[in-house]
Amino acid sequence: MTTTAQGSGSLDNLHLAPLRSLSDFLLESARFQLPNFQDWEKWGKRVVNNLLYYQTNYFLMSAAVFVLVGLIHPMKVLLGVTIIVALVYVFVRFFAQDARRSVGADPNQQPNKWTVLAGTIAGSYLVLYLFDSVLIVAFAILLPFSLTFVHASLRLRNIKNKITNAVEIVGVKQSPMGQFLEAMGLMPTAF
Repeated sequence: MTTTAQGSGSLDNLHLAPLRSLSDFLLESARFQLPNFQDWEKWGKRVVNNLLYYQTNYFLMSAAVFVLVGLIHPMKVLLGVTIIVALVYVFVRFFAQDARRSVGADPNQQPNKWTVLAGTIAGSYLVLYLFDSVLIVAFAILLPFSLTFVHASLRLRNIKNKITNAVEIVGVKQSPMGQFLEAMGLMPTAF
C-alpha cells in the first residue's frame, strides 16, 4: 500500500508524537519570549510549530486541568457535562427529526406544540438553574485552550523542534495535530 507524501488523511502513517520532557516543555532548557505582535505570519508559524512539537504535552496538560477542576467541583462538573450532553442530544434529535419532516418522511406527523413549549421551558429552566455547573465545565474546557495558546505563542523553537516539524510537514510521519492543522488549512508548506 502506498501513501502520498502529504499524508492523505489515512491512518496508516498516523503516529503519536512523543512526550517531551518537562525540562524542554517548561523548565531549564525552555526559552520564552513575547512574539512580535507586528509580524502575524511569524507568530502564527511559531504557534503552529509548537502545536505540532508539543502536542502530547498539550493533551496531557488539558486532561490534567480538566481533572483538577473536576476534583475541585466534582458534582458541578458531572451536572454540567450531563446538561451539555443532554442539550446536544435534544438539539441533534430535534433538528434531525425536523430535517426528516421537511424532506417528507411523514408529513402528517407533527409534534404537539404544547409538548415542545413545555420541553423548551423545562430545558431552559434546568440550564438556568444549573448555569454555574455549565460555566464550570466551559471553564474546564476553555482554560486548557488558553494555556496551550499562551505557551505556543511564547515558547521559542529549538533545533530539535525545527527538524521534527520538517519531518511532519513533509508527511513522513503524520500526527493527530498534523491531521487537524491540515484539515484547518494551517499546515505550513515544506520549505
